[in-house]
Amino acid sequence: QVQLVESVGGLVQPGGSLRLSCAASGSIFSINAMAWYRQAPGKERELVAAISRGYTRNYDDSVKGRFTISRDNVRNTVYLQMNSLKPEDTAVYYCNADINLMHYWGQGTQVTVSS
Repeated sequence: QVQLVESVGGLVQPGGSLRLSCAASGSIFSINAMAWYRQAPGKERELVAAISRGYTRNYDDSVKGRFTISRDNVRNTVYLQMNSLKPEDTAVYYCNADINLMHYWGQGTQVTVSS
């Protein structure tokens, strides 16, 4: 059984930084793309950033230059470094991974940007 476990988010002041991690465990044969999504209250879940197994990265325009996605293929972990956080970044953040040709979701972690 495969699962994704995310780190705890938190409350951050505007302009601050936070790093999220998401580790995959279980019967893993291959992990292709890994990604972070977020869902703000009253809004649909949206893609924030994605990274291929070969480290090709894609970002939503709203986070370009502020967020960095990375992965450790040995530890089966994906990270999201978030800098210069804004109140509009407040959301529940979910990791997603293509594992063994199936998509899995993390449990979600709350990130709140507020003074």
